[in-house]
Amino acid sequence: MEYKIISTGSKGNAVVVDGRILIDCGVPFRRLESVYRDLDAVLLTHIHSDHFQPKTLARLAAERPSLRFFACPWLGPDLQNAGVPLRQITITTPDRWYDTGYCFVKACETKHNARNCCWHIWFNDGSKVFYATDMGNLNGITAPYYDLYLVEANYRDEEIQAKIAEKKVNGEYIYEKRVLRDHMSEQDAIDWVYGNMRPDSTYVWLHCHKEESK
Repeated sequence: MEYKIISTGSKGNAVVVDGRILIDCGVPFRRLESVYRDLDAVLLTHIHSDHFQPKTLARLAAERPSLRFFACPWLGPDLQNAGVPLRQITITTPDRWYDTGYCFVKACETKHNARNCCWHIWFNDGSKVFYATDMGNLNGITAPYYDLYLVEANYRDEEIQAKIAEKKVNGEYIYEKRVLRDHMSEQDAIDWVYGNMRPDSTYVWLHCHKEESK
């Protein structure tokens, strides 16, 4: 399965799968210049600016009037406020499948400090992709035997605990406590992916921790 990571991390998130599906839109439009003409659908997760750039979304909608934007109910008003016409927006109920015209997609709500979701993407040739980032865990969510997993592996437990201890000694603000609560560790990501994948599945780690991460 072909994929292109335009950007991942606190400075912006955008991934193109199979050349046709854009997941997250947290980058300037210029970063999408080489891909936007071929897109069939945009899948959105949550409102944080590194995943949701209103100006870019409005430009995509204007440049591609037939492009469809898929989002859960918590992003509907924000998409309209960004300037995306209602006719281009499909509001998806979590845990239900939707036909994009090119593939089938399903969002599942995930735990974060803003309402968020992961995405299951099933293509007509039988290929399956799973995407999840900015989540505290994937408890209760499965994606067995998919072809491609794009999953956050934000931090290593031992490294972040050492950072917390150091900041306690120095009396500094401990941002890492929020990371522990709102993001998934590398080990948890490994355990989850290994519990779902086939021997020949591909997995890609996204959104490694930096101080300024959301």
